[in-house]
Amino acid sequence: MPKLAYLGPKGTFTEEALRILAPEAERLPSANVGAALDAARRGEADGAVVPLENSLEGAITTTLDELAWGEPLSITAELLLPVEFSLLVRPGTRLGDIKRIFTHPAAITQCRNFTARELPGAVVVAAPSTAAAAQEVALPGSPYDAAIAARIAGDNYGLAELAANVGDRSDTVTRFVRVSRPGPPTEPTGSDRTSLVAFLADDHPGALLEMLTEFAVRGVNLTRIESRPTGDGIGRYFFHFDLEGHVADARVGEAISGLHRICADVRFLGSYPRADGLSPQIKRGTADGDFTEAADWLSRIRTGPV
Repeated sequence: MPKLAYLGPKGTFTEEALRILAPEAERLPSANVGAALDAARRGEADGAVVPLENSLEGAITTTLDELAWGEPLSITAELLLPVEFSLLVRPGTRLGDIKRIFTHPAAITQCRNFTARELPGAVVVAAPSTAAAAQEVALPGSPYDAAIAARIAGDNYGLAELAANVGDRSDTVTRFVRVSRPGPPTEPTGSDRTSLVAFLADDHPGALLEMLTEFAVRGVNLTRIESRPTGDGIGRYFFHFDLEGHVADARVGEAISGLHRICADVRFLGSYPRADGLSPQIKRGTADGDFTEAADWLSRIRTGPV
C-alpha cells in the first residue's frame, strides 16, 4: 500500500483529493505544501498530493516554487476538484455570535462577498489550512468563533455547519497533482498534459517570445504559463509551462529540446493524463508521422541519391 503525504491536518480539500486520486493509499498529513513534498523527497512517503492552481485565485505559488527549486519531483496525475466552503462553528453558536473567523488565505478571498454581507463586523484571520482552522475552532477556549472550511473538516472536529456553499462562486475548482520521485513518464494516452519549468539564460528583448515560438511553430498549445521571480533581483524571472501533449509526442519532444537549447535550464516536471480528458487538436504538419517523414526527407538530402 503506497503512503502519500498531503497538506494537512485531516479534513483538508487536499485530503479529499488524495482519497479520489489514490483511495488505497495510506495518508500522511503534513503541516504545509513544502513539508508534504519533502516527505516524498526523503522517502518518508511514496509521493505527495498538493494543490497547484485554483480557477478563481490562479496558481498556488508555494507549490510552483517548491517544484522549481527543491529536489526534483515528477507529476504523475492530476485531479480537478470542485471546492465548496462551509461556515463551521461550535454547536450552539449563532451568526450574531461570530466576531473572529479563522481560515486559509485562499478561502478568505473566495468567500469575501459572503463575509462582507453576512458578517461585516467579523475579523478574518489567516490559517495554515482550512482544516487547521476547523481544528483550532473546535478547541475549548479558542479565540476564534468560526472556521471556513470543507464540510468534512466539521465532521472530523465536531463542528456544526452554520452555512453551506459560502464561496462567492459556485463553480470554483482546484487542480491537485500527485507527485513522486523522478522516474519514467506515464504512458501516453492521447489526452495528456506536460509540465516544465524554464530558466532564462539572460534577460534580453524578445526572450519570452523566443520561448513561446518553440511551442508555436510545432503546434503545441499551452494551457498555462506563470512567471515567478528568481530572487536574484527585480525583473529576474523563471517560467512554469503546462502544455497539451506528452513528451513522447514528436511535437512536444521537439519543442522541449528547442527550449533546452535557448534556456539556462529546463526542468521537466512530467507528462501525465489530463483530468478533463480533452485531446489536443493536431495542426497540419505537426503529427508524429509528419516529423518522421521530414526527418527521412532530410536524411535523403544529406546522404545524396542512392
